[in-house]
Amino acid sequence: MFGFGFAMVPIYDVFCKVTGLNGKTDPNPYRYNAETAEVDTSRKVKVQFVATNNAEMSWDFKPSVTEVVVHPGQVGELEFFARNPTGERMIGQAIPSVSPFQATNYLHKVECFCFTTQTLEAGEEKIMPLRIIVDQALPRHITKLTLSYTLFDVTTMGERTLPS
Repeated sequence: MFGFGFAMVPIYDVFCKVTGLNGKTDPNPYRYNAETAEVDTSRKVKVQFVATNNAEMSWDFKPSVTEVVVHPGQVGELEFFARNPTGERMIGQAIPSVSPFQATNYLHKVECFCFTTQTLEAGEEKIMPLRIIVDQALPRHITKLTLSYTLFDVTTMGERTLPS
């Protein structure tokens, strides 16, 4: 029974990657070639941003704006703010999710604080850049996306870079 439960995690991850279910984003953000992307000025897509803390995370965490409107192929830029109000050094990791799940493979993060862990000393604040591109292949009926981040306390795991 333990072995079955242990094996289900990678199977679920593969299922989510293939289907886009659960809003998991593509773990290889460099696959999309932004330099060769043409901007589709005939369409506009609204991208909304949501920031949530896991129950154990005490940081202040929020986007600089709650939404941007971009043309597919155009770079959207904004920032997220993080502050560690505690008296101790902490390490945070943001995990992204996209909805609707059909749009998961069409929202590309070309620069994101979620690619690595973020370390904040006691009382420290940080502005973290985010650059996104909505793929021109996004189905035309999808005109609004939501990119949400859940911030986790990973201090006990140490500093690391996520695999790409």
